Amino acid sequence: MSFGGFPLGGKGLGGTSSSSNEPLTPEQQQMQMVKTIQAGMESCPVKTVISGGMGFGLGAVFGLFMASMSYDTPMTGLPGAPALQNLPLKEQLKRGFKDMGQRSYSTGKNFALVGSIFAGTECCIEGFRAKNDMYNGISAGCVTGGFWRRRRDPRRRLLGVQALRRLVLLLTII
Repeated sequence: MSFGGFPLGGKGLGGTSSSSNEPLTPEQQQMQMVKTIQAGMESCPVKTVISGGMGFGLGAVFGLFMASMSYDTPMTGLPGAPALQNLPLKEQLKRGFKDMGQRSYSTGKNFALVGSIFAGTECCIEGFRAKNDMYNGISAGCVTGGFWRRRRDPRRRLLGVQALRRLVLLLTII
């Protein structure tokens, strides 16, 4: 099979050498694998997907932690429903774990969205500018902050832009 633009020149990972039909040596196969991985890591779609996945994982852990911390005070459920502390232990655990799962998933989705938008935007800006410097990240932070607050009024949207820009600048300097 031949895939145009593929770093292996259209050959599979266990492909043959370009001069004849003899199989590649293990060292040549390893070099092809390294080139393939590097080419993948340099592409914007791969960076975006990886950042989204890692953001989801980090957000899920963060959401789980934050949800577990909210049970140190008595919870009140829906109006007219019995308070959580008055329910049997099994029901308390069931509701607590359900809430922790929902919060973990929700926070994970938000982190995935922000991470993928930031990484994709930064990669695109870097491609357009043909430079790799701190201004790419700062610009991507502005775009991500604006997108993150897109449903708010213009003043709050501007605050989101400034907040993420400053966070990226701080992390770049450190």
